Amino acid sequence: PPQQFNVTVYGPMALAITTVEAFPGMWINAFLICLLCIAWVKKKTLNSNEKILLLLGCSRFWYLCFSWVYCSLSITSPNYLFVQPTFQLIVFFQSFFNCSNLWFSASLCVFYCVKIANFRNRFFIYLKVKTDRIVPWLLLASLLSALAIGIIAYDIAVSELSINHNSTGQGNFSKVRGKMDENFFQIYFIYGFGFVTSFTAVISSAFLLLFSLWRHKCKMQKNSMNSLSIDAHIKAMKSILSFFIMYSINFIFLILSLIPSTKEEKYVALGSLVFLYAFPGVHSLLLIFSNPKLEKTLIRILSCFKC
Repeated sequence: PPQQFNVTVYGPMALAITTVEAFPGMWINAFLICLLCIAWVKKKTLNSNEKILLLLGCSRFWYLCFSWVYCSLSITSPNYLFVQPTFQLIVFFQSFFNCSNLWFSASLCVFYCVKIANFRNRFFIYLKVKTDRIVPWLLLASLLSALAIGIIAYDIAVSELSINHNSTGQGNFSKVRGKMDENFFQIYFIYGFGFVTSFTAVISSAFLLLFSLWRHKCKMQKNSMNSLSIDAHIKAMKSILSFFIMYSINFIFLILSLIPSTKEEKYVALGSLVFLYAFPGVHSLLLIFSNPKLEKTLIRILSCFKC
């Protein structure tokens, strides 16, 4: 029966998937945070790219941490999760770090587009010159928007999801989740708006950057420029294209995770769970390998562990 499947198969599988993917993702982002903090201490400052990467790594680390806590408690000990203020705090922090993760990722793509792309538009040239001054304000706006969504999520959890002791038992857990889906329509709408906005920024930046790199590569081929420069541009285009594909798949699964009807399809829910928990770690790993200094440090540490 479906209820027996939910208890005996889906719960342990979901917990196993989140554990296997969340902890390596947390380790990867913790590694990124440590390296950037060490560089911060040595140089006494961070450039705009490093600031975005540092905040992105922190948001992803804590998002994976709170998401794993929420998933493990909802499956193993729902009685300890659906009590005040545990549930409200977990909802707040998970919403805050998830939204900040999305906005910092979009900010990183916009930063790469402005720094690397070459257009003669006056507004674009102004952004390129003023990038280092704009980035702190962009990060602050991202934090404030994520904080606003976290506060709204906390307020909804307090006002709409006041779960009493009679409804938090293991037998009524499915009813509680159904009530959550009905009352969380507002936060679903807000999440969807945030997802669409950040995804629009990502795809716009990716398309502009790909077009600029492709046009520059064609000019270098016509002028018989150095093949190494052409190879570097092709490598950059492949990297951006891979980021774009990952963001697109992540966006699709994020939207699917907000639709209540898809949650009834356990295989779709498991597929969404697999990718959503893998994305923060895999994308951060790609960012590390795209940075020569971070890549060398990671390879050196892994070689030490291997020895």
